[in-house]
Amino acid sequence: GKHWTVNEVRALICIWSDKNIQQQLEGTVRNKRIFEQVAARLQKFGIDRDWKQCRTKYKNLKHEYKSVKSAQDSGSTSRSMKFFNELDAILGHSTMEQASRSDN
Repeated sequence: GKHWTVNEVRALICIWSDKNIQQQLEGTVRNKRIFEQVAARLQKFGIDRDWKQCRTKYKNLKHEYKSVKSAQDSGSTSRSMKFFNELDAILGHSTMEQASRSDN
């Protein structure tokens, strides 16, 4: 797909930070319908992404966040990423046990 711009990612994270969306995402693995909602909300920002693109980006961001976070936890400061703080605000509160369960 087309490369995500900073504004698009920011909008995605903004929607993702919605408590309602987070709860839905934490509670399910079959999340197509949730990402269809996310895509519809992005559309309101004038961002044209389908649910698959949203889900892939979400997974990639989550994965990248986790690897940066675990690098930091092991004392390495060399790894960082754009939007780390925004993602930390969303994902930082969830326990590791919860994270590993919802990872598949």
